[in-house]
Amino acid sequence: MPFQTIYTSGTGMLGMEKKLNTIANNLSNIETTAYKKQRCNFEDLYYDNLRYPGSQDINGEFAATGIAIGVGTRVTSVQSVMSEGSITSTERDLDLAIGGEGFFQCTDPFTNEIFYTRAGNFSVNPNGMLVVGSTHTGRLVEPNITIPDGVQKVQIDDSGIVWVVQNGDVQQLQNIGQLELATFINPEGLLRVGENMYRETESSGPATLNNPGMNGTGMLKSQHLEMSNVKPVIELVDMITSQRAYELNSKSTQTGDSMLQTVISIKR
Repeated sequence: MPFQTIYTSGTGMLGMEKKLNTIANNLSNIETTAYKKQRCNFEDLYYDNLRYPGSQDINGEFAATGIAIGVGTRVTSVQSVMSEGSITSTERDLDLAIGGEGFFQCTDPFTNEIFYTRAGNFSVNPNGMLVVGSTHTGRLVEPNITIPDGVQKVQIDDSGIVWVVQNGDVQQLQNIGQLELATFINPEGLLRVGENMYRETESSGPATLNNPGMNGTGMLKSQHLEMSNVKPVIELVDMITSQRAYELNSKSTQTGDSMLQTVISIKR
């Protein structure tokens, strides 16, 4: 029926619109620190079964195949691809990249809500505390680490121990804290909340905290940052494919409309 053609192709257009929006968001975050690309997953909708496979006709013969007319598609999920992005050198002491599994844990200073991130571009706020994000609105790194006054240099090793060298004491390193990493059974189940942050959900499971390098967590790399895992060429190819699919579904809608006009004119 022309009506079904229009509705079926309409579901395809809606699906391709969501996919193009997802691709556009990926491309806009190519330079976002530790951004994880997203991918649309589709499934076909239910079928109008006019004849079931194996059904018998009036002569008692079994049908080898059935007649099933599909009614379109839909987006079932927009999945986060948690593969590791490339690691780039920054030559900044408070920049950290995670080589492997894990997230930094931080808390909002106003709501005490816990967030997780792989963006290791840390700063020091006016109170001397290590934060993720800007120095005034940044979220406090957990466990809290305070940089003492008069520090000449901050050094963070690959196991997450934070060392400082104070003025006039060049040869002696002072241990002021230990960074931890959180891992999840299903990191793809984390809720994206923006600002490079994720929130724990029932789907992700509870966070398990370990020192870097322990129990499957990754090691830290100081003076480096993890970049986005978006591959521009792949995204552009997907964009072209999705655009063509959208155009084909649009053409199906036009064809169904033309058929419907023909049916209406005949009935007149």
